[in-house]
Amino acid sequence: MDEAKIVRVCGPLVIAKGLSNARMYDVVRVAEEKLIGEIVGLKQDYSFIQVYEETTGIGPGEPIYSTGEPLSLQLGPGLVGSIYDGIQRPLDIIRLKQGDFVKRGLDLPSLDREKIWHFIPKVKDGDFVEGGDIIGEVKETDLVIHRIMVPPHLKGEILEIKEADCRIIDTIAKLKTDNKIIELKMFQRWPVRKERPFKEKLIPDSPLITGQRIIDTFFPICKGGTACIPGPFGSGKTVCQHQLAKWSDADIIVYVACGERGNETADVLLSFPKLKDPRNQRSLMERTIIVANTSNMPVAAREASIYTGITIAEYFRDMGYSVALMADSTSRWAEALREISGRLQEMPGEEGYPTNLSSRIAEFYERAGKVICLGKEKRIGSLSIIGAVSPPGGDLADPVVQATLRVVKVFWALDDKLANARHFPAINWLLSYSLYLENIKDYFRENIADDFIILTQQAMRILEEEQELLEIVRLVGEEALSETDKLILETAKSIREDFLHQSAFDEIDTYTSLKKQYLMLKSIILLHQNYLKKIKKGNLLKEIISPSLKESISHMKYIKESELEKFKELIKKIEDYV
Repeated sequence: MDEAKIVRVCGPLVIAKGLSNARMYDVVRVAEEKLIGEIVGLKQDYSFIQVYEETTGIGPGEPIYSTGEPLSLQLGPGLVGSIYDGIQRPLDIIRLKQGDFVKRGLDLPSLDREKIWHFIPKVKDGDFVEGGDIIGEVKETDLVIHRIMVPPHLKGEILEIKEADCRIIDTIAKLKTDNKIIELKMFQRWPVRKERPFKEKLIPDSPLITGQRIIDTFFPICKGGTACIPGPFGSGKTVCQHQLAKWSDADIIVYVACGERGNETADVLLSFPKLKDPRNQRSLMERTIIVANTSNMPVAAREASIYTGITIAEYFRDMGYSVALMADSTSRWAEALREISGRLQEMPGEEGYPTNLSSRIAEFYERAGKVICLGKEKRIGSLSIIGAVSPPGGDLADPVVQATLRVVKVFWALDDKLANARHFPAINWLLSYSLYLENIKDYFRENIADDFIILTQQAMRILEEEQELLEIVRLVGEEALSETDKLILETAKSIREDFLHQSAFDEIDTYTSLKKQYLMLKSIILLHQNYLKKIKKGNLLKEIISPSLKESISHMKYIKESELEKFKELIKKIEDYV
């Protein structure tokens, strides 16, 4: 290990001199306490180190130790259900062994070295394997089979492999390469800033079903897609993220709490183990990994947590799983970039952010995608990224929002006016958009109904016309409107209150399947068309509105998923209404 001395300490930035053979993004240990840091700048004999722990009490003259390696993760059985900090220290294990507070310089293995796993081989002696091939499996939880893969850079002949109960540090197979024999373990290491390789990136063509009606029906995201949720404080970003993490039909959820308040992260930790996956009634923690910064870590650690989360997500994608990563929030990460950039005395960009902010954000979101994984077997995995953005005052012209919108294909604009009106999710249907509708229209046609997209377009047209009509109402009053226009206002109100509004705390309403979403929207549009026919025959709207149908429409969100046949009665009732 090289040894050097600290020259200057400036918050989370430490400047050291004499660190020979230093490379960008190498991990170093700072001072006698051996705090974890990462080299983010080099100039002559000086190394600029971003420290991921509190630097209080550290001063010039103290030693710096180089590891000669980049910041890397341990990837293997034991990840699922775990809670890590930004540098993959296991917070649940630390709490059991050290108490509620994480001591500085603490160095614990990320994965349990003593736990016994039952390894089942999928190849046999003499087989030729290459990077990405699955050589065996471990049952990690009741929901996740952990597929043990050959590291991407290796290939060769399996000399020895057998079924056994073993620890992750035990040898499970021997691989003969061109010039040596390598002992394969159940875990591998991977640098966080390096994208994991794949064979080919595909066009996303199936939706990530979230159970949230405004998202799935109007602004869907694909498996392998990217989305952002910008909005002011209190507009429901974290609640939306929680709902997506709870109910989306991804195989694996990686939740990154990047600089968020402790009570919000605590809510995730307390609620997820109690919640049941609607598909199999198992605990959601059996398919979830949480990366959460601790309160005693400086803002610089937010960058590490983002990269830790995306690397874990890519690892499970490579197994052929559908993975969804929730980053809450990327604005906090951008603030960390701004602080370190300022301390490095770099030329500031817009609003003080680094000039390379856009490329850094793009680099992160571009690691999403639907891919053909490495390996001889054609295995398809997907990684979806959903990032919350917290612009000051909800200003969508904020550099972080704009840089994000240039990359992502789904925009869910949160509106504080809707949030204040207790309308959840507070996604503004006039500002939001999804560029994936064309990709997944065939999926809706084949799996839900031929007219699903048509109903969506009709409903959106009614909501847009409502906005125009409300301007007229403000000027001249509702009495100046035609009966047809009054019907548009009535139907738009029903779409907003009976379809778009959804309670995250109601046992039935918190999750809605695509089939139920279609039936709900069909009921509203069918009633609108029925009323329209009557108006064209000369009837007044107030004379033809049926209180019983209105009540049935308002209660349809509480129909259980197991009782969808009730919609047949409702639709027949609407069709027969004269």
